[in-house]
Amino acid sequence: MLVNGASGIAVGMATNIPTHNLGEVIDACVAYIDNRDIDIDGLMEYIKAPDFPTGGFIYGMQGVRDAYETGRGRVIMRARAEIEPGENHDKIVITEIPYGVNKAELIKQIADLVNDKKIEGISNANDESDREGMRIVVDVKRDANANVVLNKLFKMTPLQTSFSVNCIALVKGRPKLLSLKDCISNFVNHRHDVVIRRTQYDLRKAEERAHILQGLIIASDNIDEVVHIIRSAQNPQAAIEGLMNRFELDEVQAKAIVEMRLRQLTNLMQEQLRNEYDELLKQIEYFKQILSDEDLCMKVIKDELIEVKEQFGDERRSEIVYSSEDSILKIFMLTTRWLSPSVTWDTSSVRLWPSSVRRPVVAWAARERARAIRTLWNTSIRPRCTTRCSSSRRRVAVSG
Repeated sequence: MLVNGASGIAVGMATNIPTHNLGEVIDACVAYIDNRDIDIDGLMEYIKAPDFPTGGFIYGMQGVRDAYETGRGRVIMRARAEIEPGENHDKIVITEIPYGVNKAELIKQIADLVNDKKIEGISNANDESDREGMRIVVDVKRDANANVVLNKLFKMTPLQTSFSVNCIALVKGRPKLLSLKDCISNFVNHRHDVVIRRTQYDLRKAEERAHILQGLIIASDNIDEVVHIIRSAQNPQAAIEGLMNRFELDEVQAKAIVEMRLRQLTNLMQEQLRNEYDELLKQIEYFKQILSDEDLCMKVIKDELIEVKEQFGDERRSEIVYSSEDSILKIFMLTTRWLSPSVTWDTSSVRLWPSSVRRPVVAWAARERARAIRTLWNTSIRPRCTTRCSSSRRRVAVSG
């Protein structure tokens, strides 16, 4: 469910679950098996965020955390775009788009915005995708700022969109809103039931085969007498009854002896029967251990999951971009071991922190705030001021 994602609408409810990386989900399942008391933060050390097949960026972690903790959240997705400088003008090259966005509709929407003059500074938008991958090229006019145009595209087109997570699934026949830990725990319990039922089936089949082999081995040890009983019998049923009375066999074993082919009477085939019987005895003992030992059953589940990861696991495609708020929250979480039990997460309680914790965190927050202001100035305010100043100079020149 987590790996493939899910989306559906029922009567009075709906579900919308994003896709995740197979290797990360398996690592989280293994961690849960090793420690049933692991919390959401511990699981997020393995499952960082959803992983969409179309790649792109996941912008900010607060929505992801809300989804993992409560089952509902809003994951912000952003396309992967780069600005390529050119001799005459710059180009915005888009190589990955958010999950669920149609490429043709995206290009059409960009063209409509340019025609309606809601976005200025774009001269053309082409689809140059081929078998090597996606490539959407947006030509920026010579007098336009590519960063400003890109920010407008993020704001006004599906190049930046959101995925509303609503993790509702059927648990024992009833719909339930699930957190990340609930999803993993229910999956592990399901795998436990599957392994137990499968082992019970394999044990029953192994015991049935071993029972038949036991009769065949008895027949091979007394082959001359078995042949005499079968040859002297009037019909197959009489032969079966004769074998049952002579060697204390049941009907299943006696019937297998009667239906045995002549080539199984050779020394090689008799040796293979004994080897198969010994191997079945070992399997029966192993199956019984799985059914009686909970730790061994969990080890089987872990080994199977790890084997799937080694065979089908791949690297994450969606890159995570942490916002400044996420970084501050991460610093706060890392400093919890120094906090007094009476201290809450309220910002007014920062003054109650030990000085060894408060001073570096406050200094880091100040640096982060200054960095955010510089980024805002360089990407939004300054290019806009430069454009306006250039327009003013042109108007002065024309009027002069």
